[in-house]
Amino acid sequence: MEILEAKIEDAPIILQIQKEAYISEAELHNDFSIPPLTQSLAELESEFNNKCILKIVLNDQIIASGQVKLNGSTSYIGRMAVKTDFKGMGIGSKLLSALELFYPKANQVELFTGINSKANLGMYERRGYRRIKEEVLGKTTVVFLGKSLNTANV
Repeated sequence: MEILEAKIEDAPIILQIQKEAYISEAELHNDFSIPPLTQSLAELESEFNNKCILKIVLNDQIIASGQVKLNGSTSYIGRMAVKTDFKGMGIGSKLLSALELFYPKANQVELFTGINSKANLGMYERRGYRRIKEEVLGKTTVVFLGKSLNTANV
């Protein structure tokens, strides 16, 4: 298993994995208009210009992806998606670690998930994330979480 920077040529498979992965999120919140499900290929391709998109490759197949963007000293993580056949194997956790460490100068990381996503919230909180705020995006209430990163090497 390798974690690599995705290339724009990877966008179609990344979009497919994202849409497959976010169906469960949409079902939890009864909101099938969430951006990960409605995003077009062109919109995803444009994100390669201002975000880093990582992919996890196993046996020459992309099985997961996630995005990270640096703003000041904070990394913003989003669109984490693991192919359904590979969920529950710690791949999301490995992806999250890679995204957290992608920008060495970042001293904080933030992300969000739906309020009904108990498994996601539990994983983030076990990894040291703390709830910052709740906000309604579309029809879904989301929880923003953040954590400080080790800045001993800065």
